[in-house]
Amino acid sequence: MSSHIESERLSNSLAELDQLTNWERRPRGDMRVDLEPMRDLARRLGDPQNSFRIVHVAGTKGKGSTCALIEAGLARAGFSVGRYASPHVMHITERVSIHGRPVGEERLADALGAALSAFKDARREATDGQGATWFDILTVSALLIFRSERVEWAVLETGLGGRWDSTNIVQSDVAVITNIDLEHTEILGKTRAAIAFEKAGIIKPGAAVVTLLPEADEAGAVVSARAAELGCALRRPTVPADATIEQRNVALAGTVLDVLGKMGVMTKGASAMSEPLGEQLLDPSTIATARLPGRLEKIAVDTSHGDNAKVNVVLDGAHVPFNLAAVLSDLSQEEKYRAPCIAVMSIADDKDAAGLLSTMTRHDISIIFTTVGARSRSPEQLKTIADTLGLLSIVMLDPLEAYQEALAGATESGAWVLVTGSLYLVGIIRAA
Repeated sequence: MSSHIESERLSNSLAELDQLTNWERRPRGDMRVDLEPMRDLARRLGDPQNSFRIVHVAGTKGKGSTCALIEAGLARAGFSVGRYASPHVMHITERVSIHGRPVGEERLADALGAALSAFKDARREATDGQGATWFDILTVSALLIFRSERVEWAVLETGLGGRWDSTNIVQSDVAVITNIDLEHTEILGKTRAAIAFEKAGIIKPGAAVVTLLPEADEAGAVVSARAAELGCALRRPTVPADATIEQRNVALAGTVLDVLGKMGVMTKGASAMSEPLGEQLLDPSTIATARLPGRLEKIAVDTSHGDNAKVNVVLDGAHVPFNLAAVLSDLSQEEKYRAPCIAVMSIADDKDAAGLLSTMTRHDISIIFTTVGARSRSPEQLKTIADTLGLLSIVMLDPLEAYQEALAGATESGAWVLVTGSLYLVGIIRAA
């Protein structure tokens, strides 16, 4: 699925890693719930997570973009910064960034080699580390890279939930909870309050907490209670009700920088006077550097046919109804996305397909359903749901053919194209 890996060492490490349980690729109902395997691996490697300061981010949506903005703000303040993210869109190295760029394949291969070696020792000695998963090994590898690159700050995105997530062996300065919606209910719980409890598991005694969840909200109340219980100061940015996704993410990241400034973290750098960190670090150019692939990514594709030679294409891996609704609402504020839309879509079988498709009924959208692997829901099933909702759709099993068909249709009709429902689908189309 991922684009080509040049390094033979990295290919070999990943092949070894693929023997382990990878919850990104399986039904997640029986995930293990403890951090001991992760703690054992980290201990064997000298607890790399204690070598730098940390901002830890959980939430249903917006985690990746918020992390990238915090990373950009800290870098602008003169710090060396690492960021750990998931999933990747094009290449596994995107998951570990140093100074805003994906780590090199050889560096990742080194770290995975060390982590796999600690894992084998744990297996031989039958300690907790023998239960490590694919994500545990990758996470500890990222922490090793951050230590060896001597980063001063690391921004860590949780993979799933928070309380039992592999990243949660860390002691952070700031814990961020972006928002809470029903996702992965088979593991995290059936209500927003239950999910909030899992995400609030990243809050550590004495850390500052930043969230967009309102106090009066059931999930917001859980986060407030947990913060109070652990003696943590809680900050909520104020954002207008009609704020776009990017405005919300910028408000969160700006508040994190403000909180760090109040903790006495000062900017570094030879030229200017040192001053406390704050949201002023997120100027338009810094925000622009933090945009991630496949998150509201807008491109104009030259099809060189007839009058409409350019087709506007948006790539967004939204796979939760409230996120897709926000994406469509943000786009409809721009003139060029008010035209009819042709969507190319694949949905994983653990996602709320009916919810995603019903958000599309509020817009003028026809859909081409496609598939990107074992976890995709059958496009024929999706078409049946679309039919009952009154959405026009067709099925094309090959994602690249589906995309070409969408471009051809858009060229003819003056429509725009949206690729959505799955970051894996977005990755395949981006690579092409």
